[in-house]
Amino acid sequence: METLQVPDTLPVMTLPNTVFFPQALLPLHIFEPRYCQMLRDVLARDRLFAIARLDNTSAAPVGATEPAHLIATVGIVRACQKADNDTSNLLLQGVCRVAIQSIVREQPYRLIHVKALATVSGGNAPELEIERHEVMRLLNLRRRLGSPVPKGMTQFLESIEDVDTFADVAAFNLCEDGEFKQSLLAELDTRRRLQRFAARLKAEIEDQKLRRKLQGRLTDDHITDN
Repeated sequence: METLQVPDTLPVMTLPNTVFFPQALLPLHIFEPRYCQMLRDVLARDRLFAIARLDNTSAAPVGATEPAHLIATVGIVRACQKADNDTSNLLLQGVCRVAIQSIVREQPYRLIHVKALATVSGGNAPELEIERHEVMRLLNLRRRLGSPVPKGMTQFLESIEDVDTFADVAAFNLCEDGEFKQSLLAELDTRRRLQRFAARLKAEIEDQKLRRKLQGRLTDDHITDN
């Protein structure tokens, strides 16, 4: 990806159940009038806007409208197809993490003031490769135990050379827990992020093994008969 200068102020979409990561690819269907206007504006400028996850926790300000987690990701519009009814389908690619420092305005769409966040390796190259291989091993084991994986994802992850990119793309595509996923986005230490993801995968694998043991020869449809 080309080097991009992230502006201090940019639009944001606050979405439920969506945690966006740098380098990841996110398809979006734009249909709300405010976001249609936002898309027209960003396409006329730098094609950049942020994706933040809706924060429904008790830590969110009381009465806040669409409160967002404070760590988000800026993306660049890589492709956009507009329909006759002014809706659009687009592909957004993550650029970098940002910290949301304040809301500049709410109308006609939310504009935020941000600070770009850089990750740190947390270890040397051999140490990071060990963590990477462990995550890959656990992902393959979880898949063999029955967890669905998007077609071609395993091969794609194995082809990624940069460990930081590997960690983010793997978490974006293969971590299902939204809160944990958000915590991985907020983790700027790459080695630590890989270690935490590996620990979560190990716990999921143990749950899968226990389920298999308890289920015995019964199918999923008849597990309650056990």
